[in-house]
Amino acid sequence: MSHEEPPGEYPYQPYGAPYGQQPPPQYGYGYPPPPRHSGPNANAIVSLVVNLVTIVSCCNLLAIPGAILAGLSLRTSTDPDTARTMVIWSWVLLGLGFLLTIATFLFLGVNGYLDD
Repeated sequence: MSHEEPPGEYPYQPYGAPYGQQPPPQYGYGYPPPPRHSGPNANAIVSLVVNLVTIVSCCNLLAIPGAILAGLSLRTSTDPDTARTMVIWSWVLLGLGFLLTIATFLFLGVNGYLDD
């Protein structure tokens, strides 16, 4: 005959199985969560849109390579670290372009004020 396990050995008994014949069911029913980098990165999309707007509205020339890097990061789906680095550089170029624009306006404003 079959050997029966003592009571309490398996706290969960599958439906219809003789007591002690099968191990308890495993936890984690359902679909696994999606991978972390399964879709486009929101940071890359925002960076692309902001760079494109500043190219048109502020004449920020450093936003052109920033927009290119943001667009390339959206297409780089095989290496998330490279895509993240491209997005960071996209934001850095956008910030440098703004700093250069502000510095240019301040330089021209101070020189124009001193000439009067």
